[in-house]
Amino acid sequence: MGFLFFMTLVPLQRRIVACRLCPRLVRWREEVARLRKAAFADQVYWGRPVPGFGDSEARLWIVGLAPAAHGANRTGRMFTGDRSGDWLYRALHKAGFANQASSVSRDDGLKLRNAYISAVLRCAPPQNKPLPLERERCRPYLEAELDLLKRMRVILALGGISWDGVLGLLAGRGWVVRPKPKFSHGAEAQVGPYRLLGSYHPSQQNTFTGKLTEPMFDAIFRRAKALVAD
Repeated sequence: MGFLFFMTLVPLQRRIVACRLCPRLVRWREEVARLRKAAFADQVYWGRPVPGFGDSEARLWIVGLAPAAHGANRTGRMFTGDRSGDWLYRALHKAGFANQASSVSRDDGLKLRNAYISAVLRCAPPQNKPLPLERERCRPYLEAELDLLKRMRVILALGGISWDGVLGLLAGRGWVVRPKPKFSHGAEAQVGPYRLLGSYHPSQQNTFTGKLTEPMFDAIFRRAKALVAD
C-alpha cells in the first residue's frame, strides 16, 4: 500500500500542493511563475505542484508526464491552459468523459465523468525533462491515488515515461508482466487487475508533426470507453 493510503483524495491533493521535496523543481516552477510568459503577464501563476483532477469514482485513470510550465503550472489544473490540454479535453468530451471540450482555468466549469487525471511528476520540470530521483520522489502520490481510486480498472499512459512509470508502480504491488510490455501508440497490456493502454502524448511536438492525429487520439478514447464499460 502507498504511504498515503489512509487519506481521501482531497487531503492527498492538499499534500501534493504543499510538497517541496525537489529543490530543482521548486526553484524552476517558482521562477517561471515569477517571470511569466508575455502572453500571460497579467495573470497570477499557480507556481506549485499540481494535484490530480477528476471523478473520485473513476474507472479510467489518465497518467501524463508533468505539468507544462505555462499550462498547469499557470492554471493549477492538469492539462489546463495549453495545447496538450486542448487535445485531451476535446477527446475526453467526444468520448463522454467530460462535460465540455475545453479547459482554460480551474473555475471554467469543467467536470470529468468516470475519469481521473494525474501525472508522473507534479511540478513543471526544466526542458520538460524530470530527473529519475524527482520521478521517484513523486511516485508515492501515484501510489496513493492507486489506493484511493477504488473503482479504477483502466489506465491510460500518455507517453513512454508515463508508461514505464505505471508499469513500475504496478510492479511494486507484485503485478509484473514478462517480457516487459513495450510502449507504442495503441499498446495494451493486462497488468494484474488493470488494463494498461498507451498513447502518444498530445504534445505540440507530436501533434504539429502529425505523429499524433485527432483520429488516432479519438481511437484511444473509444477503446478506453469500451474497456471501462466492459
